[in-house]
Amino acid sequence: MHEGHVPETELAGGFDLQATVESGQTYLWSRADDAMYDDGLAWGGDAWYETVLPATETETNEPELLRTRWDGERLAWESTTPQAPEHLTRLLRLDDDLDTIVAATPDLPLLDRAFERYRGMRLVRDPPFGSLVSFICSAQMRVSRIHGMQMRLAREYGDALTVDGRTYHAFPTAEQLAPATEADLRDLSLGYRAPYVKRTAEMVATGEAHPDEARGLPYEEAREYLTRFVGVGDKVADCVLLFALDYLEAVPLDTWIQTAIAEYYPDCERGSYRETSRAIRERLGGAFAGYAQTYIFFYLRTGGE
Repeated sequence: MHEGHVPETELAGGFDLQATVESGQTYLWSRADDAMYDDGLAWGGDAWYETVLPATETETNEPELLRTRWDGERLAWESTTPQAPEHLTRLLRLDDDLDTIVAATPDLPLLDRAFERYRGMRLVRDPPFGSLVSFICSAQMRVSRIHGMQMRLAREYGDALTVDGRTYHAFPTAEQLAPATEADLRDLSLGYRAPYVKRTAEMVATGEAHPDEARGLPYEEAREYLTRFVGVGDKVADCVLLFALDYLEAVPLDTWIQTAIAEYYPDCERGSYRETSRAIRERLGGAFAGYAQTYIFFYLRTGGE
């Protein structure tokens, strides 16, 4: 295993690893103690978090394990690849300047309280296909159940590697997942989402469409592109844009953000998803509205108000 660390002084605006990977942005990481998304645990601590890069995303064309933990002063890492710092920087947006981002957002009391509570939380940059499948599975689901679905898909269909006697699995590629039958996916507790996931995997595997093709399009065109995938509406599309494709202005209108609009920004309610989305993006500062949204979402979901 390769080892190293990133000192806090190199992370502009600080870092909160647990908030970053357990705030509902990603379902492709796990805690080494198997307590991912366990709301019964006290917040804080220095747990190890793990993810596996599929062979298609590594320099070696083999799956690679990434493990990382935050000890309050530095981000330590262990990995089967010496390129771990580059991968961690990409996946956890370690090169984002949080001080600049916070300064660029509007002075709103709710947002200020959220920033104070979870300062250091960054957005993730998940692989687009894994993010797409994760959020197709997210409808009306608790975060722990969404995470469980993705881990079962990884164990059943993803690349495997064994390190120190323990076997890890990457999230499957579209080509690995497409042959699964609807019954297979229902057996993994995907329920009514099974046909959506199967069809989406088929679309990507055959080249009919790929979430990467949305990258670089004007924001609302990119959101429209993603809705061609089965089971993807505007909210799921916004999640993928924000947490995988670098559209930091995207504001997914989930239950918590709708609550924030109703209680704090009622003038942003415009009667349709797209018009309301446009209004709340402007209220939350435009270019970094997705950062603001994620802080508000997590602050409200964890009982901040």
